[in-house]
Amino acid sequence: MKINRRDFVKVAGAATAVGLVGAPHLAFGATQKVVIVGGGTGGATAAKYIKMADSSIDVTVIEPNKEYITCYLSNEVLGGDRAFDTLKVSYDGLKALGVNVVHDTASGIDAEKKVVKTAGGTEFGYDRCIVAPGVQILYDKVEGYSEEAAQKAPHAWKAGEQTLILRKQLEDMADGGVVVISAPANPFRCPPGPYERASQIAHYFKANKPKSKVIILDSKQAFSKQALFTQAWERLYGFGTDDSLIEWRPGPDAAVSLVKVDEMMVETGFGDEIKADVINIIPPQRAGEIAQTAGLADDSGWCPVEAISFESKLQKGIHVIGDACIAGAMPKSGYAANSQAKVAAAAVVAMLKGEEPGTPSYVNTCYSIVGTDYGISVAGVYRMSADGSTIDSVEGSGGVTPIDAPDWAHAREVQYAYSWYKNIVKDSFG
Repeated sequence: MKINRRDFVKVAGAATAVGLVGAPHLAFGATQKVVIVGGGTGGATAAKYIKMADSSIDVTVIEPNKEYITCYLSNEVLGGDRAFDTLKVSYDGLKALGVNVVHDTASGIDAEKKVVKTAGGTEFGYDRCIVAPGVQILYDKVEGYSEEAAQKAPHAWKAGEQTLILRKQLEDMADGGVVVISAPANPFRCPPGPYERASQIAHYFKANKPKSKVIILDSKQAFSKQALFTQAWERLYGFGTDDSLIEWRPGPDAAVSLVKVDEMMVETGFGDEIKADVINIIPPQRAGEIAQTAGLADDSGWCPVEAISFESKLQKGIHVIGDACIAGAMPKSGYAANSQAKVAAAAVVAMLKGEEPGTPSYVNTCYSIVGTDYGISVAGVYRMSADGSTIDSVEGSGGVTPIDAPDWAHAREVQYAYSWYKNIVKDSFG
């Protein structure tokens, strides 16, 4: 199976929606209920597509925040090219479709009684439940780091207040300062994210504080789209020279082992102490807290699911999508969550009818904006393995930006990224 990159976006939108929108389903008897925990990209997409497939299903989304702030493209706020408010997304589109959006926090799920409980004291019964909790930041996995320490050394791995803290620190930093980014071991949300972030910070420095520097202390020996990133850094930021705005130190011993926020100092596994003006610690992660308390996660901290439906392998009747689930070859990204949500929505609608879920397809694409008019991307198509146990990459599908791409192609990738952003927000949130 082959697909060229130019046609990928056109195919991707339809690939996971097959069978979702057709003749309306006529429900008789009691209304069937689906409760969705988490109103991010995955949860919102699932709610929308269930309603589109069968408007008679009662769909409730439980989400504490009254507006969603996208993590994707949030690094541009750090680079200075995007206003923070442009990341905010309303739930009005879901409400217009008839989705009941409840602004509360899910505190527990009783899989036996089929009830979701909230911190506000309300209980929501369901016939099927979809959990899209995102990630939980594991502060204690980095010595000296904590939720309190994150006010001085932000992770900014959940877009919002943390993004603004990090941006202000960059603005307040004197020219000639040092920014340290600590990149975690796999798996974690948005594998290319730390390197796009370093690029955006270097982009800001190049224009405003050219004597400054970003040091990436990595837990890994390699990273997503590495050849494309390093090529861009060489072209834009002097990577590999004495005047480089970016330095990458590969792990595992280069990783941050200790943070001293009061001294603005980090220590690596090598025993090196590095003084920094800004410290951005991206800690290890696991499935969001509700996935842990509801018994949906295994010893890895992530949630094993059935590839055909994303139904939990540990708690029947509950489906887990997005960053929290173990999805084979699929990365943890916003577009992957959108794709998985469509598969889960189709499966839920079928299962509520007493039918077997259809054979799914899954897609992902990820854009990284590295500098002015310079974008790179990776895209992939996935399918369920022959034995149904996992999700495999389709050989020869998708692809990455060519390493020999001309300047105009990189500029076009940026425009594609902006178009993708508008489309995924519309597709997910209505």
